[in-house]
Amino acid sequence: MNIDLRPARSTDAGALGHILYRFQEETEWMPKLYTAAEMIRFCGAMIDYGWVTVADGNGRIHGFIARDGEEICALYMAQQTNRKGVGRRLLGHAKARRSRLWLRTLQVNEGAQRFYRRQGFVESERGDGAENDENMPDIIFVWEKKEAAT
Repeated sequence: MNIDLRPARSTDAGALGHILYRFQEETEWMPKLYTAAEMIRFCGAMIDYGWVTVADGNGRIHGFIARDGEEICALYMAQQTNRKGVGRRLLGHAKARRSRLWLRTLQVNEGAQRFYRRQGFVESERGDGAENDENMPDIIFVWEKKEAAT
């Protein structure tokens, strides 16, 4: 699969919103909190802030990462792109720009936890859900760049 990573454009908000909305609707444990239009508006705001990098292949968005400084706010793939290395590439792109990253994932999302651990993230703390929109227990993961041996 030929994928290019690029900064998101305002015209990408619909595709990103669709990816987020599909995840919400098709994930059994995920509360159904937002409409498709709200997801698109949310993605548009992240794009306006300059946070979003997309994985673009043949003019189609296959996934995206949103990063505000050290915080990874979102990392989502289109359904047909899951398990094809695109998430790892997007995360690697973020790692190349920072020496430290952190993110929050829900405790129930065991797949995400396995993925982040494989990418070198370690659990930092657990929360009761008061800090996320879903109001579900979560985990903060942190990654720090290893210093080269001298």
